Amino acid sequence: MRYLIVFLIGIMAMSCNTAQLVDTWKNPEIDAYSPTKVLVVGITSDIEARKKFEQQIKAEYESRGAEAVMSLDRFDPSLRAEKMSEEEIEEIETNLIKDGFDTILLTKVIGVEDKIKYREDFDGLNQSNKKFREDYLMYQDIFYNPDYYEEYSVYHAETSMYCICPTKDRELIWKGYINIVAPESTDATVNDYVKLVIAVLQEEQLVNPVIDKKLKKEEETL
Repeated sequence: MRYLIVFLIGIMAMSCNTAQLVDTWKNPEIDAYSPTKVLVVGITSDIEARKKFEQQIKAEYESRGAEAVMSLDRFDPSLRAEKMSEEEIEEIETNLIKDGFDTILLTKVIGVEDKIKYREDFDGLNQSNKKFREDYLMYQDIFYNPDYYEEYSVYHAETSMYCICPTKDRELIWKGYINIVAPESTDATVNDYVKLVIAVLQEEQLVNPVIDKKLKKEEETL
């Protein structure tokens, strides 16, 4: 299974996706896991991005036969704007269990890094045969050419899956580290991120495949 994940990392890295898988961890005591009722939580002050993310994750789980609830729908508005204590969060967990939840999928940004990308024609050149005038002539664009380099940001994000089953401790099932590179639009970034997360979870057997509704309907009529 680990080799499949490494292969997936390579495919994502070669694609044009803004979301790139860095690393994953899976609880070694769990081979497969099928959540039945999931709370989807995105921690960000950008309500638009959070809503789009939670909506898309919710739709992915529902297409796989699981019930999913957005934290924006579950939590009182005041809880979304105020810092909560450990006791308050524990009470929320207890209430989730009472209401039949068995899983929490939590996503957050854990860091931001500014990057600089130089023009490709300045990279990888043979430096040993150049004379001073050639070197200066080429690299004087640092001062005069605004296209000499491009500045962009990389957001380091983390998605974790927790089991909140009443018969077990609140254990971590899976964690994925994902870089969001030079995001240009909320829609594109959320789409890329959700597709990547779901693809990895499916490879790890932590989410069911998409249900064939036509086949399911035929089975129900038999």
